This record gives sequence, C-alpha cells and structure tokens, in this order.
Amino acid sequence: MSIVTDALVLKVSDTGESDRLLWLLTADYGVIRAFANRASKSKSNMQAASQSLCYGEFTIYSGKESYTVNSAVAKEVFFGLRQDLKLLSLGQYFCSLAYELIPEGEPAPESLRVILNSLSFLQSGRRSPAFLKAVTELKLISLAGYSPDLSGCSVCGANPAGDVLFSVSQGRFTCRGCSKYGKLITPGVLTALKHITLSPVDRIYSFTLSPDDEKLLEAVADEYHLARTGKTYKALEFYKSM
Repeated sequence: MSIVTDALVLKVSDTGESDRLLWLLTADYGVIRAFANRASKSKSNMQAASQSLCYGEFTIYSGKESYTVNSAVAKEVFFGLRQDLKLLSLGQYFCSLAYELIPEGEPAPESLRVILNSLSFLQSGRRSPAFLKAVTELKLISLAGYSPDLSGCSVCGANPAGDVLFSVSQGRFTCRGCSKYGKLITPGVLTALKHITLSPVDRIYSFTLSPDDEKLLEAVADEYHLARTGKTYKALEFYKSM
C-alpha cells in the first residue's frame, strides 16, 4: 500500500553507499521511519527532500515490516537557517525534541504545526530564538502529556497578582506565602506559561514579554522540559555554547 503525505524530516542516517534512513514527522501517522534508496546520489530526485529540516511531499510504500520512500518533492528546505549555525542548531534541536516526544504511528498534526511555525518564525527573524525555544519546548511537552498544572496555587488554590514560586520538578506553582521553595517567576511569565500550554497552536506566539521576562521564560521552559524528559541533546548543547 502506498500513502502520499506531507512530512518534515527530523533525522537522517546514511545506510550503505547511497541510501538513507529517514525519520519523518507527519500529521496523520506521527513519526515514520522510512528507507530512501539511492537518495544521497547527486542525480537522485530525492536528494534535496531527504535532508534534515526539509518539509516536502512524500510518496511512501508501506510494507509488512518497513516503509520505503518512492518519491519526495521538497516544499521548504529552510535555507535561511542553514546559513546561520546558531539558528540551524536550534532548528535541529526542535526536530530532536519532536523525535523524542512524539510516538511512532500516532497522529501528530498539532506537533507538526508547532515545529513548522517555529522554524518559519526562526528563519524570518520575526521572533527571537529565546522566545521560540521556550514556546516550542513548552507546547511540544504539553502536547505529549506533560503540561504543568497552572490552575492555581497548589496549596491554597488562589491566583495571586504578584510573583509566584514555580516548582520545576512538580510542574506547579505556589503563592509566596504558601511556600518558600521554587523558582521565582513574575506575573507576566506565569501568564505566558498559561497561554502557551492552554492556547490553540495558532495562538501560542501571540504575546510579547519584556526582555527580562523573556529570558526568565526561556530558563523556566528549559529547566522544566529537561526535568520531564531527562534527556540531553547535542544540538541544544551546541546552541547554548554559541
């Protein structure tokens, strides 16, 4: 059986002299591992579409034990990201995070839209890398079932107007009068956390923060997703080193 689907290439592994194994993120089938025979040859019509961070249309044959790419046409290769090592490493990190969080074979339309939107914003420069990193991390991890509980103080249930203490390990916050432990976050950052985790995908980018709050949001998102996944990522380490 053959399927035709749009997909983002999350990861590529060369196999043999000219073949590639692709990890593709699709809306209807989640993550698919598919072989692209002779894709790395210079004359292959799949060469451009079978590289990481490429979004395109794929015709895939579904066998009993594996998938094979019969044809692939690139729609967006995010060329602008490939000209900047820092932006490229952040884009690759988004793909690594998706690979880690999204199960194979399960529909993932919202996660695909998050990554494509974030890559588009990253390439255009319309939002800062720090902002996009935080939004992407928090939304992907929320879609994966690890959304923090931000409904109210975990002790008294209140929604205070001032700063609160956010527990990265527990994924919840408390009033400053109810606890002395946690990461101090401002009302603006708490509102941003709620907006990202609860809003539809198309609206998660529709807010602004002060530079200080944006930096704090990035730190909270970074610590929270690492606490939940327990994973380290080479692309993220490279991004932070630059």
